[in-house]
Amino acid sequence: MLPEPDPILCRALADDLRSAGFSGAALRDAWGVQADDAVPRGLRRPAERALGDRRDPLAVLGRLWVLGAAVAREDAAAALPRLGLDGAERLGLVTVAGDRVAPAVLLRPQPFADADGEVEWWIASDLDEAALGGPLPEDHVLGVGGASQTLAKLQLTWRGGTALDLGTGCGIQALRLRRLVSRVVATDISERALRFTRLNALLNGVDGIETRLGSLFEPVAGETFDRVASNPPFVITPRVAGVPAYEYRDGGLEGDALVASVIAGVGAHLEPGGVAQSLGNWEYREGESGLDRVRAWVDPSLDAWVVEREVLDPLAYAELWVRDGGTVPGTPAYSRLIDAWLDDFAQRGVTGVGFGYVLLRRPLAGAPTLARYERVAGGGESGFGPHLAACLENHDRAALLDDEGLASAVLRVAPDVTEARHHRPGEESPSVIELRQGGGFARTIEVDSAVAALVGASDGDLPVGALIDAIAQLLDVDAEELRADVLPRVRELIVTGFLAFADA
Repeated sequence: MLPEPDPILCRALADDLRSAGFSGAALRDAWGVQADDAVPRGLRRPAERALGDRRDPLAVLGRLWVLGAAVAREDAAAALPRLGLDGAERLGLVTVAGDRVAPAVLLRPQPFADADGEVEWWIASDLDEAALGGPLPEDHVLGVGGASQTLAKLQLTWRGGTALDLGTGCGIQALRLRRLVSRVVATDISERALRFTRLNALLNGVDGIETRLGSLFEPVAGETFDRVASNPPFVITPRVAGVPAYEYRDGGLEGDALVASVIAGVGAHLEPGGVAQSLGNWEYREGESGLDRVRAWVDPSLDAWVVEREVLDPLAYAELWVRDGGTVPGTPAYSRLIDAWLDDFAQRGVTGVGFGYVLLRRPLAGAPTLARYERVAGGGESGFGPHLAACLENHDRAALLDDEGLASAVLRVAPDVTEARHHRPGEESPSVIELRQGGGFARTIEVDSAVAALVGASDGDLPVGALIDAIAQLLDVDAEELRADVLPRVRELIVTGFLAFADA
């Protein structure tokens, strides 16, 4: 078990890391961009080669805690003058044997940027497969992986008083939420994970994070929050003997029941106006869509926006997660685990597994106005949080307007929107007109000439109704009929971020 972190030792460690210049940028400079890109893929040899025989504190700590390699005792002691090797052992960060010091954890710089600026934290987590030289133990506490990066990029920029990080792991989401709220409750079923969370908060000088042990919403029974974030253990894993159940990814329930529990239960813990954001997997079964399954889990009193990013077939899904656990293709263990996954899926008639994002919100007053369940494959995730926040704000404003009110609104086309027209050879008029979004989900939608003209003319000057009247006259069609046809599509363009209110 990881020791309970000592605040004094954590401050000493932070001072040593600063003195060593232990940052992501410094490490990239030390071993080069290619080697730096290889480290998250488990390839540490290029970085080791680049460091050569360097014995300065940055190189020593980089070998020890980023690459997960043993270093000379003399070098480690010189790199940690304030903490000392005894302090590093007491924090559970190293093991000392003879003249060698081996890492007991990984400790890596993690940059993050939001509306308040850029920050870089030091994040401790368990040793990975490359450092262990084999499969992970079942109580492994994961560092900052792809899923946690995705959830962070999805987070709305809205502030609040309190937040819940459900299934905190190493605590990275709690640190990020703390920049938006004054108090965070971080929960997990793993005491080891909670100790990593406390260690990382102390190491980075972040207060206001309270950790609680327990499953799902049990540790916060009767409490409500302004923000909830959850990267739950959503991986669908066979519940049979011989299949490892990793705490960081496997929820211990059959199929997608863990994700269903998170989605169905979070509404009871949202303040009015409160927002919950999570990742998840959901099953497609014979005759049943995965998105329809998610819709059935959602509390009908909540606003919901569910975005499915991809669907994997059962074999591809099994291969992904068997490899993730460190089992090597071509081995008997790999074949046995693949069979267990496929048998599990066959028993429930699973034809595919969807992955996506779930955003739920408790309306401030009245009934919910948003229920979007969609498949969107585009976008690079980098600006999803601000994009979602802007889309929700525009949706809320548009939802208060009837058609007459919307016709009186003045809109402006988003700056990342472009138009593409496709012509058949020899034809003057386009056969297809597309609007393309450069940011957000990078949507491409096909529109007719009337909507294209309205979007093109939405420069923040004239109201929507006046533009429709002018377009109707230009196209020689009835203005009222055109208004009835175009206004619902204008609402959709507002919600998806193609158009925005000019005075926003």
